[in-house]
This record gives sequence, structure tokens and C-alpha cells, in this order.
Amino acid sequence: MLETFRRAFKIKDIRKKLGYTFLMLIVIRLGSELPTPGVDPTYIQNFFAENTGEAFNLFNAFTGGSFENMSVFALSITPYITSSIIMQLLTIAIPQLEEMRKEGEDGRKKITAITRYLTVGLALIESAAMAIGFGRQGLLVEYNFVNAAIVVLTLTAGSAFLMWIGERITEKGVGNGISIVLVINIISRVPGDMTSLFKQFVFVEGKSLASRGLAALIILAIIIVLVVFVVILQGGMRKIPVQYSQKVVGRRSYGGQSSHIPLKVNTAGVIPIIFSSSLMQFPIVIASFMGKGEGTGIGAEILRGMNQSFWCNPQYPQYSWGLAVYIVLTVFFAYFYTSITFNPMEIANNMKKNGGFIPGIRPGKPTVEYLRKILNYIIFIGACGLILIQIVPIFFNGWMGASVSFGGTSLIIIVSVVLETMKQIESQTLVRNYKGFLNS
Repeated sequence: MLETFRRAFKIKDIRKKLGYTFLMLIVIRLGSELPTPGVDPTYIQNFFAENTGEAFNLFNAFTGGSFENMSVFALSITPYITSSIIMQLLTIAIPQLEEMRKEGEDGRKKITAITRYLTVGLALIESAAMAIGFGRQGLLVEYNFVNAAIVVLTLTAGSAFLMWIGERITEKGVGNGISIVLVINIISRVPGDMTSLFKQFVFVEGKSLASRGLAALIILAIIIVLVVFVVILQGGMRKIPVQYSQKVVGRRSYGGQSSHIPLKVNTAGVIPIIFSSSLMQFPIVIASFMGKGEGTGIGAEILRGMNQSFWCNPQYPQYSWGLAVYIVLTVFFAYFYTSITFNPMEIANNMKKNGGFIPGIRPGKPTVEYLRKILNYIIFIGACGLILIQIVPIFFNGWMGASVSFGGTSLIIIVSVVLETMKQIESQTLVRNYKGFLNS
């Protein structure tokens, strides 16, 4: 990684792109410290103290702590992420959007424009829900129409501005801008989380030096193992060999090449975790908006079971059933999302049209069944990997009372974006350093 950056800084064009990206990241972090007018940030801080869970922690991590501080970037780029997922699902469901996607660059620009409008609409809805739902309970210093409108416009403008910054980074900087904005927000929370962990388990009065060292080693070992496992999971791939038949036209022969279909182990990425955690925490959020959920009835008991702060907690073992539901939902969404984004029938038809086939498998329906069988195995392995990565932070949060805001989802996003950005930098470096045989 360091060698890649060293080579990249030698090239003026890439050096300018890296500098531009770095300046945009500074703007993001400065904006995260600007308070939203008319808002009492202590209300949200108390809300986070009372309501913990992966969905809340994940949302706060995505915003880089801006939501907890109620800055102008409190919504961050979460509306854009949501709108992108919605558009991806709608592209599969609506034929007009699918045709638009197949049009090439023009179609992509149209879909991007629709995504932008949808992002602004979602930001308006989310900010209005916060201003009305939380405003009545103490979020706004003075609950009235003017203050609520200022909060809605400020948060919507902040989210739209971050979307613009992400697009500018993609255009003039290095890597995918939206992903980089998301990662820098998540990374900004890591030092605070590490400090709290060390204060809780290492720098404890009365502990011997050996106990402190052992605790520090255990914490670092767990983090390193998780990072390595995420790297392996993200890089895991099943390559399906494909052979193309050779055609003879006149005195020339065409085709005959060998290729492969890359099937990633973690086919769905972090989408299953986001979907399952959001679905589990949605009733809790609605109950918080309504000021309910703290009772002793059946509804309150169900909400506690859906709250991740009660999972793996020895004081409340009866609420760990929510973890089992969470695991089932993660596996379900892994299969569901992959089924709508990866079509074995389309892959098989394209192979057949181009004269390609899988060795030992007949073209057509047998190829579709073979791809579907392999894909089902891979999805299950990837889902198990996601569950393992996600359960480790939940276990330590519940069993040992560790206060960590980032979980497996954050690690997966950080590792995948860093690896992808490094690949882009390496490819740009190789292109600019390649001379070709004419200059050799």
C-alpha cells in the first residue's frame, strides 16, 4: 500500500487528484462540526445513550458522529445510499428503467439524475420526520414552524452538498466519491471508540501491568483477526471456467479463448446486514418517535428483543431471541438481494449467443441450473461470513459491556472501499507508466 502511494505521488496528475480528494475530505470534516441552528444537541446524545443497537450505531457511524452532534451534515449521504438501493431494485422491477440502464452512457446519466432527485426527496422526508417527531420531545429549542422549517432545509441542503462533493471526488479525485465520503465518516469514529475501549478494559485503576497488557493484546488481536477475515471474505471468489468455441471464416479463425465467470463469495456485500438491522430497528425508531416502548406489556417486550443492546447480555438472556431472528433475516436478504441482482438465465443466454459454454455442462437450461446451484452454495458461505463478522461486536457489547459504535458492517465497508481505491490508484499508475513496445 505504501509503495503504491509512493509511486502515485511521483505522477503529477495523480498527485493533483489525491490533493483534491484530501481537500474535499477536510471540507466534510469541517462541515460535520457546524451545528444546525435551533437544535439542542444534548437531546440526541441522550437519545443515543438510551437507545443502542446496530441500526442506530450504524447510522451514527455513517454520519461520522454528525447525527449525534446534530451538525448540518447530520443526515450525511444516507439518503443517497437509500435512493441508490431503491433505484437498483426498481431497475429490476420496472422494464422502462431496465431498458434505460441498457442504453449505455445516456441511460446511466438519466438514472443518475433520477437518483439525485430521489435523494433530495428522501432527505426532505427524513429531516421533516426528525424535526416533527423529535422536535416535539425536545430536539428543537423552540418547537414552531419556522425552527422546524430551518432544520428541514439545513439538513436537506447538507445531504445534497455531500452528494455533490462525492460526485466531484469521483470526477476530479481518486476512487468512488460516495464511498470515500462514507469511509471517512466511519474512520472518524474509530479513534474515539478505541479510546473508550482502552479506558474501559486497559486503563483501569487497580489492574496490574500484566493484566493491562493482556487486555490490550486481546483487543488488538480481535480487531486484527476481524480485519484479516474481512479481507479474505471480500477477496474470496469462485471462478467458473468458460470456453468459447472456435469459428473459421475463410482463412482466419476466431474465438477459442478461455475465460471465467467471477462469482464473489460475499455476493451481496453489506446490503443483507443493512436491510436486516434496519428492519429490526425500525419499530424501535417508530416507538421512540411516539414516545412509547418503555412499558411492561407484550409490545414493549418485543421491542426489547429487537434491540441489540439486550442481545448476549447475561442480565437479559430472554431477549437474545432477537439475535436468532437477525441471523435468519441476514441469510434471507443475502439470497433475496443476490437473486434480483444476478440473473443466471441472462448469463447463460449471453454465453450461448457468443458461443461460450462451461466445460462439461451443456448450454441452455443445464448451464442455468449449474450456475444457480453454485450460486446458492456461495451465497450461504458469504452470509455465514457476514453473520460471524457481525456477531463478534454484538457479543462483546452484550457480554462484556464494551461500548463500540462500529461493527462488522463498518469494517466491511472500510476494507472494501480501501481495497477498491488502491486498485484504482494502481491501475492509473500503471497506465501512466506504461510505455509500450514502440518506446522500449
